[in-house]
Amino acid sequence: MTVQTGLARLLVDGASILEGRRIGLLCNPTAIDPDYTHAIEIFGHRPDLTLTALFGPEHGVRGDAQDMISVDTARDQRSGVPVHSLYGHTAESLTPTPEMLADIDVLVYDVQDVGSRYYTFVWTMVLAMRACAKAGKAFCVLDRPNPLGGKHVEGGGIAPGFESFVGLVSCPNRHGLTAGEIARWRHAVEKLDLELAVISMRGWQRDMLFEHTGLPWVMPSPNMPTTETAMVYPGMCLVEGTELSEARGTTRPFELSGAPAIDGHVLAARMTAMGVPGAKLRPVVYTPTFHKHGNQPCGGIQIHVTNADTFRPYRTGVAFLKACFEQKAVPAFWRTHAYEFVDKIPAIDLLAGSAALREGIEAGASLDDLAARWPRDEGAFLDEREEFLLYQ
Repeated sequence: MTVQTGLARLLVDGASILEGRRIGLLCNPTAIDPDYTHAIEIFGHRPDLTLTALFGPEHGVRGDAQDMISVDTARDQRSGVPVHSLYGHTAESLTPTPEMLADIDVLVYDVQDVGSRYYTFVWTMVLAMRACAKAGKAFCVLDRPNPLGGKHVEGGGIAPGFESFVGLVSCPNRHGLTAGEIARWRHAVEKLDLELAVISMRGWQRDMLFEHTGLPWVMPSPNMPTTETAMVYPGMCLVEGTELSEARGTTRPFELSGAPAIDGHVLAARMTAMGVPGAKLRPVVYTPTFHKHGNQPCGGIQIHVTNADTFRPYRTGVAFLKACFEQKAVPAFWRTHAYEFVDKIPAIDLLAGSAALREGIEAGASLDDLAARWPRDEGAFLDEREEFLLYQ
């Protein structure tokens, strides 16, 4: 049986929640129905719905912009509807302004997430919820699956002062929630004075990976081509905090990673010795066509997940950083320039949620020592999220 998304349920069960209201739609290419028709076209062609504005997260409404590339406000070429960018040139551009919300009564969110706290879409949602609460606008989430399932969480929380657009509030790196559940969590915890509706899925269960849903995978961003990419991303996104290549400019970003002076065989052996369950690490040489080390052959690994239930993506990503750091193959290992509008805190610290990971790797800490605090944070978050779950 195919899982019914929030959008599909809205179309089948009726859109009374939106009728008579001016609608803003916060979306990207993933907002499709079972027939692959996009929500913009669906809303635009229904006489009972009034679509007055589009809002684009990082990568834009049509999903064509690369990572950390600002998108300007414009007009959607196909529909003619005004587009408000929520990923511009400043941190302030991440939040809808009162002027952007003036011509709508309800903001509808329909974006496929990937289950990692670094992925910025759910934080765009939370910022939009806060703005709607202040402006007296309603908010509606059309829920979609967490492609990693909703059973496992992994990684530490965020220490005070390390919040950013890759972690607006503290939660593990792999959070195990859907967008609708995150909306319910933040609505309650932040006590937002907001009319919130979450149109839940039908048929989704927490032990489902995306391939179990029967739904089509649409790339939510240019470097998230497959569900396999999403599976490794909770750990391998950490590579963005270094001068290593996360293989943007290849067909397998994040599954491949390395650098020109890395010996992939040594790297794979060191990581395997640390204990990386549920995966095989294959030594490779690859050449990214752009981005870090563009057009240079890079030694590294490809991660092949062999058991999704036992695979621990965050542990794998930390093992990768530790093993690469020990090879001393990159003169300046950590990224030093601004990352997601922050230039005072190293990117790796924002991604990891504190300076502890970076400092531990520099001090030669073992992988088990680096992971020692995670179970405490994971357990606390499992308890915190329980009352906001929509699916069992």
